[in-house]
Amino acid sequence: MTSQSSSETFVAAVDWGTTSLRVWLLDDTGEVLSETRSDQGMAKLSRGEFGAVLERELAALKAPDDLPAMICGMAGARQGWQEVPYLDVPVAADAILQAATPIEVGRPVWIVPGLCQRAPAADVMRGEETQIAGAVARFDGGDSLLCLPGTHSKWVRVKDAAVTGFRTFLTGEMFSLLCDHSILRHSVGSSRRTDGQNPVFRERLRAVLENPAALPSSLFAIRAEGLLGDFPPDDAAAALSGLLIGAEIAGTREQFAGAGTEVILIASGALADLYAVALEEAGMSATVIDAEIAVRAALFEAARFKLRGN
Repeated sequence: MTSQSSSETFVAAVDWGTTSLRVWLLDDTGEVLSETRSDQGMAKLSRGEFGAVLERELAALKAPDDLPAMICGMAGARQGWQEVPYLDVPVAADAILQAATPIEVGRPVWIVPGLCQRAPAADVMRGEETQIAGAVARFDGGDSLLCLPGTHSKWVRVKDAAVTGFRTFLTGEMFSLLCDHSILRHSVGSSRRTDGQNPVFRERLRAVLENPAALPSSLFAIRAEGLLGDFPPDDAAAALSGLLIGAEIAGTREQFAGAGTEVILIASGALADLYAVALEEAGMSATVIDAEIAVRAALFEAARFKLRGN
C-alpha cells in the first residue's frame, strides 16, 4: 500500500477481479496519489461483502467518506456485487465508459459494464473492456487487432474507436489446471516461470503454430520427456506455455490475422514480454500498452464523464 499525497483526491479507481482487488486514489488529472492491492477478489466474497471490503480498502488509504468510486471487472458479474448488463458489440469505446451503472450505497459508486458478442460465436468479457477503452485513447483507434493476455486471453478487433468483435481463449486457466491437476504436475512441479528466451518455449511455440492439431499429443510429450531424459521443471513449464500460447495465436490467425499483422498488446510485466516474443515468432509485430496504465486511465475518464459531464 502506498500513502496519499497532499493533492486533492478526485476518485477511487477500482479494478475488481476474480482473485484480486486493486484500488487507486486519483487526483483531478488522473495521477495516482495512493494505491492498495489485495486478494479480496470476487471468488472470496459473497454479494453482501463487497461494500464492506471496498470501505475497508478506502479507509486504509484515508479516502474521504464521500469520495466517488469507479469500478470495473467482476463486481458487475452475476456472482458479484450487483449484476450490470452487458453491452452488445459493436460499441464505441467511449460509450462503454459512459454506460457505467450507479449502485445504491453510501458514497457515489458506478460499475463499468462488460461486453457481449452473440455472433459469429457467443462470447463475453468483464474488466478487459475498460483496458480496451483506455488503450484506444493511446493509439489512433483505427482498424486494429488487440491482444489482452491473461487467465482468459482476449483478442479484440477495433475499428473507428469501436469494439466490433472478439474471441476468448482459456490459455491462462488451462496452464494452471494442467500444472496443478493433470499428470503434467509431476513434470512442472512448483515451477511457474516461463522465460520467452528459453529455446524450449520458442521450439514448442513454433511446433504448434505449424500443426495446431498436434496439441493434445504434444502436451503428453512433456511428461514423456521428463520420464525418459533430463527435462527440468523450468523447461517443462516453458514447453507447456509455448504450446498453449502457440495454439492461441494459431486460433487467432484463423479468424483475425496473418503473418505481418501488427498487434496492440495490452499487458504488463512478464506476460507482456512473453507474448511479445510469441507474436514475433508468429511473424506478427507488437506494440505494448501497459494494462495497468490503460485501466486506470479509462476509469478516470469514466469518472470525469459522470462527475463533470465531459
